[in-house]
Amino acid sequence: MKVLKLLSIAFTALLIASCGNTSKVNDQSVVVNNSAKAIKFRQLLEKSPSIIEDKEGTVISSDKYSLEKNWEGNICKTVLTNTSKEDIHPKDVMLFYVEKHGINSDSPIYGEGFQMLHQNGGTLGQPQNIGSHSDVKHYRIKQLKGLQTAYGLLNINVDGTENFMLGFTSCNKFIGELAYDKDQLIVGFDTEGLSLAPGESWTFEDFIFIDGENQGDLYDRMSVEITKNHPSLKSKKMPIGWCSWYCYREDITDDIMTKNLDIFSKKVPELKYIQLDDGYQPFMGDWLDPNPKYGDVRKTIDGIADKGYMPAIWVAPFIAQKESRVFQEHPEWFVKNEEGKPLTSNTVTFGGWREGPWYCMDGTHPEVQEHLKNIFKTMREEWGINYFKLDANFWGAIHGGQFHDKSATRIEAYRRGMQAIVDACDENTVILGCNAPIWPSFGLVSAQRTSGDINRSWKAFSSLAQENLSRAWQNEMIWDVDPDCIVQAPDSPFGKDPSVLSEDEWMFHLTSIHATGGLALSGDKAKLLTDNNLKDLKKLLQPTGKGAKFKNTKLEIGVTDLGDKQFYYIFNWSDQPKDFDVELVKNGSLSDYWTEEKLETVEGKYSIKQLPAHSAKLLVVNANEKVM
Repeated sequence: MKVLKLLSIAFTALLIASCGNTSKVNDQSVVVNNSAKAIKFRQLLEKSPSIIEDKEGTVISSDKYSLEKNWEGNICKTVLTNTSKEDIHPKDVMLFYVEKHGINSDSPIYGEGFQMLHQNGGTLGQPQNIGSHSDVKHYRIKQLKGLQTAYGLLNINVDGTENFMLGFTSCNKFIGELAYDKDQLIVGFDTEGLSLAPGESWTFEDFIFIDGENQGDLYDRMSVEITKNHPSLKSKKMPIGWCSWYCYREDITDDIMTKNLDIFSKKVPELKYIQLDDGYQPFMGDWLDPNPKYGDVRKTIDGIADKGYMPAIWVAPFIAQKESRVFQEHPEWFVKNEEGKPLTSNTVTFGGWREGPWYCMDGTHPEVQEHLKNIFKTMREEWGINYFKLDANFWGAIHGGQFHDKSATRIEAYRRGMQAIVDACDENTVILGCNAPIWPSFGLVSAQRTSGDINRSWKAFSSLAQENLSRAWQNEMIWDVDPDCIVQAPDSPFGKDPSVLSEDEWMFHLTSIHATGGLALSGDKAKLLTDNNLKDLKKLLQPTGKGAKFKNTKLEIGVTDLGDKQFYYIFNWSDQPKDFDVELVKNGSLSDYWTEEKLETVEGKYSIKQLPAHSAKLLVVNANEKVM
């Protein structure tokens, strides 16, 4: 029935007068689609109909609007204008409705999720969710026309040989949607049913279609185009340090922090930041208020500085629990339901992992913006903190609520709130986004978590590696990638028994962290780290600053080229031993990064015979040294 309905919609759109929809190619631009397949697909996009529906799913007649699509090379810029004499309320704006895309349904894909904990994998015909908390089931985000939906980016590894990358290089007002199955492809936006008055226009986010043999090269192009619209805030030097969450969770005290500091200052002086991750606040939302259970947070911060480290702190700026002072005193600051009362998060989405259901700060409210500025200005200027891990950011872009600014989208609500935080910081502030909407965070964080939470298990190690390596391309250009914490010791506050982990699996985890080139934060109790653990940790505290490039979605062999040095990452995700041939970018001395064993190459290639299951190799080539 779903397919029949979509066919009916497409037929209806074709019958509607086409005068409201215009598409043109700028003759001065150069179209750089390479393969014959890509050129044919581009033509298919250009010829496909556009469909706009309201909240009830009714097609809005094209005589009520104009939709201008202007191609400039690989990028399509689109403007929607209400040409009628009454308001229209678009909900789903489908720029390109492709009924038959003609791509092999077995082609592997990678697609971004709306929020950090979801990514799309599998194939066009058999999509799979990557990560443990999906956009649809966990966060209850409606998919475009009921199809598997990627947000911001969709890469199709066509027939396993070439890549079609479709995406959006901006995210200011709307987030681009790419819905697909074995036959259909729909590119568009959820415009939330907002009112578009007569004569008014919406400029949509820039759409891009590029192709090539190597997905890593296409990701490089995406990064360049994204940063044109959203200049990066990334740090001058990649943050490294220690985080309290994965060994103490919220059950942290000043005394516990002090004991770990004493050990780290003697054993790992290389750490730069010490991150107090939750537990210091009395209630979610009251970030500046004291918590007697924790102790004196200002004392902790001073103690961190006294040991030669820099303090970092966890804040969830967009949420508050019912008991919090901020919610009790300012209910008008929160996103409302249809009755005008503060919206409880579990009404429309996941209610929260602790002390929920939460209430969500309204980023469009001027007083909320001033409140957020005050929090971070106080922590910076009075507490001496210049590194903030911002958690639960998704709830700043919550769907299904009413904002103070009735004309604002949820993307705008989130971005206005985040901009207030950025305005309270300086160019040296580390602003780390976590549990955040990915595309809407462009240009508003200096670093971004790219996976779910780490656990000491093979399931977590392999899943997070896939999540992080699929987003490693974002490193260096867009922001600093945070692959979550490095764990090496078997003690966990989550009640998991890690004793079944093999040494190969532990090293798989460490190698995947290094491959991202991003933040390196230890997540273990200081007293549990052995000498061997510390040796490996110190190697990880020298991040490359660049994400490894992989040719396709298999993520088996990646390379980070630093010019005079190259790192090669070989991952065996399977349950059986496997052979690998690694083609070297440059000649030089080859060694195992972890063991420092010198290795031999044959004709610019290194062969690995029967790499054990659930294991990885990290090789390094020093181009300035002689080959064995």
